[in-house]
Amino acid sequence: MTELRTERLLLRRWQQSDLEPWAAMNADPLVREHLGEVMTREQSDESVARFQEEFDARGYGWFAVEVGQTGEFIGFAGLDEVDEEMPFGGVEIGWRLARAAWGHGYATEAARAVLAFGFDTLDLPEILALTTVGNVRSQAVMRRLGMTHDPRDDFDDPTVPEGPLRAGVVYRIRKPAAAE
Repeated sequence: MTELRTERLLLRRWQQSDLEPWAAMNADPLVREHLGEVMTREQSDESVARFQEEFDARGYGWFAVEVGQTGEFIGFAGLDEVDEEMPFGGVEIGWRLARAAWGHGYATEAARAVLAFGFDTLDLPEILALTTVGNVRSQAVMRRLGMTHDPRDDFDDPTVPEGPLRAGVVYRIRKPAAAE
């Protein structure tokens, strides 16, 4: 079973005890601001079941994230295949944290571990990050990770209804060249 550790975080497979705090996150309109409608408990639980199935099938996916010192579940981070409806393909990195975990550098820390896993273990040549045009907090994380944005890659997300969440941006990072 794959686990990733950082100085402060443990990225691990999902546990039954994660379902309640995950559902609370997904019911928070601020957490869902750039993702769409809040989720019901049933939708939230179904998402975890899907995450686990995809992880089992591919060997990677969305990790539950906890604070190592306390064991507190604070969200998720990981890798996923870009939806086939998108105008581009690849593997995307993502994260979502509970509001109480914002502003502590956890998203960047977790994402760095995920990038290393994607490049070093999965040998991915490139990793993408997708978000809405208005999600400046996530875009700041993407820039801290060394990801770059080319406005020519901006897109309208075909999986999102017309409105402010449809306009998206793509950030990219290539696998670093091996040191000689």
